[in-house]
Amino acid sequence: MLELRNAEKVVTGEYHIHPTSLTLERGTLNVLLGPTLSGKTSLMRLMAGLDKPTAGSIHFDGKDVTGVRVQDRQVAMVYQQFINYPAMSVYENIASPLRIARQNKATIDRAVRKAADLLKLTPYLDRTPLNLSGGQQQRTALARALVKNASLVLLDEPLANLDYKLREELRLELPKIFAESGAIFVYATTEPTEALLLGGNTATLSEGRITQFGQTIDVYRKPRDLLTAETFADPPLNTIEVVKTGGDFQVAGQSAIPVPSHLASISDGPVTIAFQPHHLSFRSSVATAASMPVRTLISEIGGSESFVHVDFLGTRWVMLEHGVHEIEPDRDISIFLDTRHLMAFGTDGRSLVIPMAGA
Repeated sequence: MLELRNAEKVVTGEYHIHPTSLTLERGTLNVLLGPTLSGKTSLMRLMAGLDKPTAGSIHFDGKDVTGVRVQDRQVAMVYQQFINYPAMSVYENIASPLRIARQNKATIDRAVRKAADLLKLTPYLDRTPLNLSGGQQQRTALARALVKNASLVLLDEPLANLDYKLREELRLELPKIFAESGAIFVYATTEPTEALLLGGNTATLSEGRITQFGQTIDVYRKPRDLLTAETFADPPLNTIEVVKTGGDFQVAGQSAIPVPSHLASISDGPVTIAFQPHHLSFRSSVATAASMPVRTLISEIGGSESFVHVDFLGTRWVMLEHGVHEIEPDRDISIFLDTRHLMAFGTDGRSLVIPMAGA
């Protein structure tokens, strides 16, 4: 078990990591999700022992390891810019940490071949990294981390530099790989979709603070505050400031959105409501869908998906629709909002009520 106890990192008077308490259990996959400069790498460096916290402490299996060097810990790391030894074969690259640890030949061979089989590298063991694809090189770096039999494996955006197909393949394989190890895995990413695909637990970060930590699907479906909901949205979360008045959410004194049943109990007054782009649609598919008069702004075609930007009473929203939808700008149309998924936040940004359904 890895524990951060009020650990913080201050550099030249500026917080890189605000006081943070976090517990990660053995055998778990833990995603750090946040935009660039949110503190993901800084937090991983504290976990690894590459940096020492300015205050607070770090414990592993009950032992205080705050001042223990990374070389003296059971830690393995894989970075976005993966590193392999170019003059050595894939086999020797994977075996290198075991040779440094002076393991015997049979143990090394067994561990290398098991990792290679797991990461589909067996046909390439005799090749050098320069004769591999980018995905195969990244798999080699991952295999080398796995054979260390480390108690803590840190992966800092390891798939960011790979093409789409390779990223998708490895995203599917990594949870299976993690499931076979008793280690603690920590995986940093900027992509909400990647966090959802990986599953496990997720900590959302913003400006050096963890805003929420829990099972990935729960953090996505039940954000405690608006900042967490915005962190876990791609395309960006749609929001609008309204005033709840009885059964309506009003904008500029006019009824705009009917209040769904799961938000009926919140007090009248100012509220920020929010929802994901895929909860808007050109068609009404459920009885709870509310018709919304909007003005079109721009359409972005993304192959099998379209991002349609619209203006609703002066607020810009984006709608995610499957298929190709070329919409002329500056047209008045109606779209539909599935109000079952509306989130509501108070003036302090805290969640008021959890949505009824969470897709």
